[in-house]
Amino acid sequence: MSSVDVSRVMLDGPWEHRLVAANGARFHLVEAGEGPLVVLLHGFPEFWWAWREQIPALAAAGYRVAAMDLRGYGASDKPPQGYDTFTLAADVAAVIRCLGVRRATVVGHGWGGWIAWSMPSMQPDVTQAVASLGMPHPMVMRQASARSMRQVRANAYLLALQRPFVPERQMVAGPRYVRRLMSAWSGRPSWPPGEVSELYADALTLPFVAHSAAEYYRWVARSVLRSDGRRFVSRLSQPIEVPVLHVHGDADGCVLPSSSTGSREWCTGSYEEVTLPGVGHFIPEEAPAETNALLTRWLGTVSAA
Repeated sequence: MSSVDVSRVMLDGPWEHRLVAANGARFHLVEAGEGPLVVLLHGFPEFWWAWREQIPALAAAGYRVAAMDLRGYGASDKPPQGYDTFTLAADVAAVIRCLGVRRATVVGHGWGGWIAWSMPSMQPDVTQAVASLGMPHPMVMRQASARSMRQVRANAYLLALQRPFVPERQMVAGPRYVRRLMSAWSGRPSWPPGEVSELYADALTLPFVAHSAAEYYRWVARSVLRSDGRRFVSRLSQPIEVPVLHVHGDADGCVLPSSSTGSREWCTGSYEEVTLPGVGHFIPEEAPAETNALLTRWLGTVSAA
């Protein structure tokens, strides 16, 4: 039995913690600032704290920032189902509406980027613009995973997560799993610091989090041959008309740089792609200053549009 409780992920800082009921679940958010709403979505194996450097920077730049714990993570609810992209996008849309805003810019990293890419097709009414860090358009990622042997090898962790029970046990056994995975995906030999990997490892030991995190990847793999997977492809094949920013690190060990190109083909609106040298998968944390500058500048173009 883990001795970690939810207080471990309720860290203090220049922000406020909030719980909102949306789409049949309760979500934990961290909020700061006033102005146009920007929703931040974390990746695996993280929680809202992955955006700790961006929250105050974007708030200071004149935005209302809401970094949420995704379904199954952190202090948000961990229901037994709902880890398909349709439900995850609906979660984000419902949170935006609960915050009293008609439309918002959605910024995601990793899995959060996958959801952000899905928002214009699945939840167009609430999506003003999207930015994805460390994740190309889902159709680009699917194609690379099917055609590139290098990406197939990089996806070994995803295949391992398809096993029942074993991944969950590995995730909660201590910080080794998180440290090994994050180090392999990072572009910097000394990253992550021990306190960072220990915090994320602790967050994975919260009840049901490890199982919920694995369910994201299980749906992606198992839906390929199912009707919901075909519906996903059909929906995501629609052109994206809202502004898009795609940022990738050229040392990403999770989504290889060679697998990240081609997203422009799915966008008919304004599109910007930036590659950061010497940066791995965890862009907001590995390169916080560059990330803050990129997002602040790009958000200014979105607000002016």
